[in-house]
Amino acid sequence: MTIAPERPAAPGTPGPPPRAPSVGEERRSPSQLRATDVYALLGAAAAALSFTGLLFTRLLPFSGAVGFLVVAYLLFLLLYGLLVSFDEAGPAVRDRLAAVVVQSLGLVMVGALACVVVYTLWEGRKALPHLNFFTQDMAEAGPLDPLTTGGIVHAILGTLEQITIALAITVPTGLLCAVFLNEVPGRFARFVRTVVEAMTALPSIVAGLFIYATIILALGFDRSGFAASLALAVMMLPIIIRAADVVIRLVPGNLREAAYALGTSRWRTVWHVVLPTARSGLTTSVILGTARGVGETSPVLLTAGFTAEINANPIEGPQLSLPLATFEFVKSPEPTMIARGFGTAAVLMALVLLLFVIARVIGGRGPGQLTRRQEHRRVRASRQDAERMAARAAARPAGAGPAGAVPPPGPGPVPLTKQPSPPRTPRRSAP
Repeated sequence: MTIAPERPAAPGTPGPPPRAPSVGEERRSPSQLRATDVYALLGAAAAALSFTGLLFTRLLPFSGAVGFLVVAYLLFLLLYGLLVSFDEAGPAVRDRLAAVVVQSLGLVMVGALACVVVYTLWEGRKALPHLNFFTQDMAEAGPLDPLTTGGIVHAILGTLEQITIALAITVPTGLLCAVFLNEVPGRFARFVRTVVEAMTALPSIVAGLFIYATIILALGFDRSGFAASLALAVMMLPIIIRAADVVIRLVPGNLREAAYALGTSRWRTVWHVVLPTARSGLTTSVILGTARGVGETSPVLLTAGFTAEINANPIEGPQLSLPLATFEFVKSPEPTMIARGFGTAAVLMALVLLLFVIARVIGGRGPGQLTRRQEHRRVRASRQDAERMAARAAARPAGAGPAGAVPPPGPGPVPLTKQPSPPRTPRRSAP
């Protein structure tokens, strides 16, 4: 028995009435938070802490803060799933448990980062308030001198110069390689992508040894800030290429097809369409590469050397950086040197944050968004075009036609065109 399909209603005839929701059906927004959800979360947390404390103090011979937290977290997940199952079905319970696990892991990461930052600032609180810490070097200060003598201005200058040189090498090279991997596919591109992925996990000490063996030992250059910049570039380059490759791959192919349909070449499509569309992601790739290189110590230790004086020339002589200064200061058993080390680490974190903010401001705009200066320039260009067109219209004679019309032919030789023949006179017939 076959069921005939329903025919569509004729125009003008009323359709079937809307189906009423079934009895007992409750519609709920996925983003809505109910009071029972909060009660289940707080109740599971309180019960897990109480039961874990009972286990560690009364019932079982357990001890240790790490074991306490692990057991309490597992009990919390078990009790939370049990409480949620009273009101929700199986898929909803699994979804709630997954959400709690992901959010709790995120809180753990944020808490660990906050602990590192707070601990560094707390240990360096003795050195940071002194102005000389940011304006002097360690040429006239020793391990036993107070914190009112000496500073890290030479390390700040060295870090800025080294990371600037490394970025000048890696940013154009990395972006060009990423464009090559996406726009010129082939066997060689696959080989390059494999090498880049392998270099992503390259240990930093290997990069330092490579530059030390090739630049310092083989070519005879001294330890300098430039050699350290080359070592940092080796560490930063695969990170930038890999991240930029993923970002450019996400650019819709319709944009490229539209550009090619307008007759543009490949390099103009990449320059005017692909790169502006992926600008924010490319900025993130540069940020990731900078974060990898600015905090490296081992390649700088092998290639830059150590000095207590300011060396503004990255080509000649050893040059100190903030990570290397932190490493050298913390090794000392003197409390003042340890305080200088933690203060140097705090300055390094502030410098990295400043670089990230600058990079985000420069490249954080979406595709098609203009800055205030660019908008002002566009408005000024449009106003100039309008004034020029108005002046051209005012200078046109009164009898002239509208702009763009073909002018009437002026005096001159008559063009050689075929003239129409005169009408023939009818011949009279003889009487």
